[in-house]
Parts: sequence; C-alpha cells; structure tokens
Amino acid sequence: MTSTTSTPRRSRTVGVLFVACLALVGFVLLSPSSRSATAPFKALFGHGPTDADGGELPDGATAFDDRYAGIDRLDPSLLAALREASSAASRDRVEIHVNSGWRSRAYQERLLDEAVDEYGSREEAARWVATPDTSPHVSGDAVDIGGVPAREWLAEHGAGYGLCRVYDNEPWHFELRPDAVTVGCRATYPDPTYDPRLQD
Repeated sequence: MTSTTSTPRRSRTVGVLFVACLALVGFVLLSPSSRSATAPFKALFGHGPTDADGGELPDGATAFDDRYAGIDRLDPSLLAALREASSAASRDRVEIHVNSGWRSRAYQERLLDEAVDEYGSREEAARWVATPDTSPHVSGDAVDIGGVPAREWLAEHGAGYGLCRVYDNEPWHFELRPDAVTVGCRATYPDPTYDPRLQD
C-alpha cells in the first residue's frame, strides 16, 4: 500500500534541492574572480585548472587552453590581448604557443634554483629568472612564447595588441603594455637585472 503523503513531501524536497542547486550555481558564477568569471564554476565541478602543476604548460599550449592554470590565471587583460593577437597571427598562418604563463611561487623558486645550478651563482641566474617576489609570471603578467615564427610575428605586430618584448636576452618574454597600441613598445632592457621592477 502506498502512502498518499509521501509524494507531496518528495516533490517538495526535490523542489527545495533544485532551488538550492540553482542558487549555488548562481553564486559561483557571479562570485568575483581576479582571473576568470567561470574559474570558480569550473573548479567546483572538476573541470577547471588546479595549482597542482604550479603553472607548468605542456608543449603546444595556446592562449585558448584555459584548462591549464598557467593560462587561466593570467591577468585577464593580458590573456584577452594574447588571444586577439593569436587569432590575427593564425590568419597569417602563424600559431602562437605559450611555453609559460602564470607560475606559482613554488614553481618560480624551483626555476630560480635550477638557474643558479646552471649559471653558477644567484647573480648570474638573475639575468634569466626572477625571484618569486618580483617575477611578473607569478603575478600572471607575463608570457613566454614558443617558436621563432611566433616570436617574430609578435615582435613585429604585438604592439598593436599592447604586447611587448621586455628584455633583449629573452626574445620569448612578452608583457602587456596597453599604451603600446598608440605609442609603440618602450625600449627593452638588456636583461632582467636592469628592470627596476625586479629589484629586491
């Protein structure tokens, strides 16, 4: 014998759960995020990037691969400019790959330690790798571009998107300079040790 009261109760419970789920999804989608409006939603449902890799990117990653934290956690304005430039470059049959973007502090520290081992001193390593406290990668404000054709394309056309090379010794390193769209890119530094932003 079936109960006549169980169906309305069950319907009410399902309705309450449905409304609660909608409220949760709405909260997640509308919550502020410094990197991406959909990042909390993706992370909640297991489809978003995590910090487990520290921002390391696989070969062939592009500005559209926001499933990786190294792309997803870039400054939104930098990422938008890079995507716009990448779309334009593809029309010239040039594919822009991102070798490195956002990095965790731990990943940046590991790269610095490896550079010290390679170059023999922290002073010499500083010409190539910044500290976690000063690196624009850690703040999501820099990308390293892979492949000579892509680097040359960005060196020639990047200013139109606000994307500029910053260091003579790192032709792969680009940052966003919004004023470059109208006045062009500033002069580059010989290497990061000349950049006043990177001084401890």
